[in-house]
Formats: sequence, structure tokens, C-alpha cells
Amino acid sequence: MELELETVSMGRTGLEVSEIAFGTWRFGRETAAGNLEISRERGHELLDTYETAGGRFIDTADVYGGGVSEEWIGEWLADRNRDEYVIASKVFWPTREDDPNAGGLNRKHLRNQIDAMLDRLGTEYLDVLYIHRWDDATPARELMRTLNGLVDDRKVHYLGASTFRPNGWRISRANEIARQYGWEPFTITQPRYNLVNREIEAEYMEMCRELDIGIAPWSPLGQGFLTGKYERDADMPDDSTASDSDRWEQNYLTEENFDVLDDVRAVAADTGASPAQVALAFQLHHPNITAPIVGARTTDQLEENLRAATVSLSDEQFERLDESKGDPYGAI
Repeated sequence: MELELETVSMGRTGLEVSEIAFGTWRFGRETAAGNLEISRERGHELLDTYETAGGRFIDTADVYGGGVSEEWIGEWLADRNRDEYVIASKVFWPTREDDPNAGGLNRKHLRNQIDAMLDRLGTEYLDVLYIHRWDDATPARELMRTLNGLVDDRKVHYLGASTFRPNGWRISRANEIARQYGWEPFTITQPRYNLVNREIEAEYMEMCRELDIGIAPWSPLGQGFLTGKYERDADMPDDSTASDSDRWEQNYLTEENFDVLDDVRAVAADTGASPAQVALAFQLHHPNITAPIVGARTTDQLEENLRAATVSLSDEQFERLDESKGDPYGAI
């Protein structure tokens, strides 16, 4: 694949990351029928495809595939120079049944999990550790002190916060506590953001801009809606990637969202790109977005998504997409 992804700055860290990140949440994930969405072999093929395109920003979590995602990434990294890759993972969800301390963001769980995560990845450090959710049971001061200790121990380089939509005040408060004590702050966030889910534009995005925090959105294609494979009043295709389909249909297959998709398709026709590439190109051209996270089931899908980096939008095309509002506060 003749493509070389560029790098962008991750907030105020000075760290350079690929302009498109690769998400591995489907690695080792079982469907309701008990089948693997992505097998070990396919996962390694996808990582090879991403690497061939110049990709070096890989996103995972301790619960993806029950830890399998981290293990497969670690196996793949074993034959490579670890320092050339930016590896991000996330922590929060319970990892052992019947153990009240094997979840959340308490100090015991964080310290135990970071060691387990590094072991699965076969590395001495994480480039980015995200908290996967906020934990109301753990005071912000306790959390930031513990996270700072992981940085001091050289097990983590940078801290991030995932899925805080739209409660940016929690991140702001935590960073103020870190500033007061001279601790490591959150320097990148991972909210949902795409052309039909734009809730972070209300205040969250402005907070990140003011605090110089990077934004690496998940679901940049609206769980497949922005690929253009859905039509008004049509049945969902057999290869739909949406989970909880009834709720998904209610929240995505709306007239307002199809109006947005019409604009995406129009820009796609003008640029010779696919709707998915245009939806991703919008984020790549967005001044407040660091690197959208893309996933794929096949190497062909991944290659198509990565080619969004070659799509050039004019100012008028970007503005048309930016002004095309769907259901910005959808409940998914």
C-alpha cells in the first residue's frame, strides 16, 4: 500500500503520534454466537497493514478480549523495535469476579493492573495509560497521586482519560489537582466524536483546546453509519457492525443523520473518495483533533480507512461538513 501516514503532536507533550491510530477492541472479542470477531492471525495481519502504512499509534485496553488484545500486540511487537511504537492502553473495568478491589481506579487495582498489562504486552512501559471511565469511589487526589507514581516509576509516560462525554470538568479538576502538587496531568482524551455524534463540541472540545490536551476520538465513523452502507427505509445489511441493533437503529437511522450522510456522500463524489474516507478526513483536517482511532475487521477495510489521509478537503468542503448537524446528543 503506497501510503505513509504523517505524525502529529499529542497535545503539549512533545510526543509525535501517527495521524490515525489503530484500535484493537475487536481482537479476541467473542460474538453472541461464540465466534471470534478477529483471530490472532487476522489481528497480526491488521497490525502488519497498519505498520506498512507508516502507522505507529496502537490503542488497546486491559479488557479487550479479556486481555487477549494486549497479548497479541505483545507477540507482534516482540520482533520489532518497541521504541518505534506508541502503545496506549486503558484500565478501569473489573478483571476478576468476586473481588471488589479488582476494578475501578483504586490504588491497589491500578498498581496490580499496570504490571499485568506490561507483562501481556511484553514491554517495560506504556506510552499512554488511559483511565477507561471515571471512578466516583476514588477521590481525584488519590487517583492523580497514584497515576503520577506510575509515571515516576517509568511504567507510564503519559496519562489520558477515555469516554468522558461530556463531563470535561472532571478532567479539568483532576489536572488542577495535579498542577497544585506538581504531578503528571492528563494530556490526551479519548471521547466519542464523529459527524453525527458531536456532543463534545459544546464545552469539552473547548476545554481541551484551552488546556492544550490532545483528542483521539473513538467511533469516528459512527459505528459504521458514516461508511454510507445504510439507506433510508432499508433493512440493515447482513454485515452490520452495530451491536444492540434495535437501540443502534433508533439512535443512528434518523432523518437528521441521513441529512448529514447526504452531505458526506456529496463531498465524497466531489473528491473521488468513499464516504468513510471523507468522514475521517474531516477529523484529520479538524484543528482540535489529534488522531482518530480506526478499527477494521479486514485488511481491505483498514486500507480504505487509512487512505483517508490522502483525501484533501477544501475550506468550503470542510465547512459544509462542519455545518452539517445531525443528532449531536445521541444517547448511544
